[in-house]
Amino acid sequence: MERKSAEQRLYDAASSGDARALQELHQTDQFLLDKISYTCSNKTPLHIATTKGHLAFVREILKINPRLAEELDSQQSSALHIASARGYVEIAEELLSAAPDMCLSRDSQGRNPLHLAAMKGHDLVVTLLVEAAPVAAREKLDRGLTVLHLCVKYSQLESLKILVPIFKELLYSEDDDGNTILHMALGNKQSEIIRYLVQNTDMDVNATNYNTKTAYNNKPIKWLTKKRDSIMVVAILIATMAFQAGVSPAGGVWQEDLTQDPQGNYLSFIRANTIAFISSLSTILLLISGLPFRKKIFMWILMVIMWVTITSIAVTYAMSIAAVTPKKFGRSLSHVIEIGLAVWTAVMATLLVGNTARLADRWLKKKGVNVWRPKRFRNSVEACQENSTV
Repeated sequence: MERKSAEQRLYDAASSGDARALQELHQTDQFLLDKISYTCSNKTPLHIATTKGHLAFVREILKINPRLAEELDSQQSSALHIASARGYVEIAEELLSAAPDMCLSRDSQGRNPLHLAAMKGHDLVVTLLVEAAPVAAREKLDRGLTVLHLCVKYSQLESLKILVPIFKELLYSEDDDGNTILHMALGNKQSEIIRYLVQNTDMDVNATNYNTKTAYNNKPIKWLTKKRDSIMVVAILIATMAFQAGVSPAGGVWQEDLTQDPQGNYLSFIRANTIAFISSLSTILLLISGLPFRKKIFMWILMVIMWVTITSIAVTYAMSIAAVTPKKFGRSLSHVIEIGLAVWTAVMATLLVGNTARLADRWLKKKGVNVWRPKRFRNSVEACQENSTV
């Protein structure tokens, strides 16, 4: 039977975790491990022992030749890569002691040991590597993915909870498609991760990616698309009402043979009615013209026009009621109309200012200026999957 070479016996010892056999081989040939490090084109005995999880063997081989911790296999992976991917905390500690710079080493796919530990959800290894080399967490993979993106992609919430408080700046990092980790979590419908991000960070759910999609799934745009027909019906109804009021005003029209105008508010009535008529026609035209609703500015324009339309028809109603009300009730009616118009104007002004401020804030953010960030709120995906008490 052919006798095994020293190199073969070394690999057998690494596979079985036989530290005593390693010591005997080293006593026989003190340069055996040095030869391995120079001649091995794939995995070293340290790679093998780490894969098998043999802590005692790893400790012994690193005592003899700590430089083996820097050796890479054919996939450009170090032993630390393997320990991180498999969650061997104690072995990772030994490897870090021997070669701390391997925290930044990248395999053939551009992943460092921290990336692998986060992908696999080995939280203790993640903590160990972050403490040893925080800069490793800031290295990006292909397509701009960060270690936080990897946590979300592979549904590793606990690893995410470890990393987020330490690397808050990575929350706003975008991949090559402009997606933050919140975009990714919503796209994958990961309700627990979404809940954690919304409740524990100030991430902007309205931030858009390069496809102009927000993390909130463009709910206002979807709502507007679904309600397009309803808005069209309302606009047509208001246009019809305004037209009818224009040709047949309440109380009739002023006759020139009368010495006094019975409708002193006629001019105000006709102005408000005309505005309602024109703005409702404008709404109809915008809805049938293929307006790009994904652009926030166009949504804002349509919203303003609808507000003007509704406000104008409300003023028309007030003027019509004033025209047909007996003079003895005129003072009481005027008081009621003034209060009603004041409340309505205040509500419309508040909504207009609020939405204009949001539009301006979004524009400033695109220019790199953060003036105001809305409070965190629950999104549609989470609301559908959680209890009402959460």
